Amino acid sequence: MYDIIVIGGGPSGLTAAVYGLRNGKSVFVIEKSVFGGQIVNSPKVENIPGFDSISGDDFADKMLEQAMGQGAEVTLEDVISVEKNDSCFVVKTSEGGSYEGKTVILATGTTHRTLGLAGEEDLIGNGISFCAVCDGDFYRDKTVVMIGGGNSAFVEANLLVGIVDKLIMLQDMPFFTADQKLQSQLFTHDNVETHTETKIKGYEVSEDGTLTGVIYEEAGETKTARCDGVFLAVGLVPENDNFKDIAETDKAGYFVADDICNTKTPGLFVAGDCRQKTLRQVTTACSDGAYAATRACDYISGL
Repeated sequence: MYDIIVIGGGPSGLTAAVYGLRNGKSVFVIEKSVFGGQIVNSPKVENIPGFDSISGDDFADKMLEQAMGQGAEVTLEDVISVEKNDSCFVVKTSEGGSYEGKTVILATGTTHRTLGLAGEEDLIGNGISFCAVCDGDFYRDKTVVMIGGGNSAFVEANLLVGIVDKLIMLQDMPFFTADQKLQSQLFTHDNVETHTETKIKGYEVSEDGTLTGVIYEEAGETKTARCDGVFLAVGLVPENDNFKDIAETDKAGYFVADDICNTKTPGLFVAGDCRQKTLRQVTTACSDGAYAATRACDYISGL
């Protein structure tokens, strides 16, 4: 029986672990893929207090080391359900694990959004990528398309532009929404081609299944951007489907909670990008983790 079970090992989950441990509680963190969450894919983060610049991977390592150093137990498993009985919460995983906790914090994070186009799922990892750090070198001296126009798209694009022969940016809005600093960095390169107010219609694939282009509509005309690979940066979606029975979600699938991370279920709290909020950043995720853990400790104490 743990005092606090944290589901998700990103910034919010690991912050929650630290706050719970410092309050003398036993904490168990369950992460399904990689500790640190989405931030591990960011090669350079410049908006975390105390660091002029740090890689997301290094920051994730520091968070995990801190939590484990203070006594957190951790595991890599995929949680499929959370149930509450008269005495505690029961957390079950696809690997067959079953764990009991006095409280639970859902810090499940988000995953990359896709366009839902025909054949897209088959192309992910085989022509379609999300992470320039992971896959950028596969496209050295080749042509790639970046779909998206926000900060994430431009962070990835700035990594790719020095590797690829040509970078084509496709944005559905009339303008790019990324920070001006990121746009200025990218547009100093002469191998960048941009298109706004586009609608992606599909992917062009050769007979052997190789991705060869992106079909899009611009100014009423259907066009094809010939390319060797595509990077998607069109937003994120919450991974909350397994917990809809115990925690309310909005139309977009994000958990509904108050400002201090309480849900409709007493003893169950949510934290980080998985919950309904106006700003999803590392700093706000950590803030949520602190609130959720403090509320969990109060709940255990009967406050």
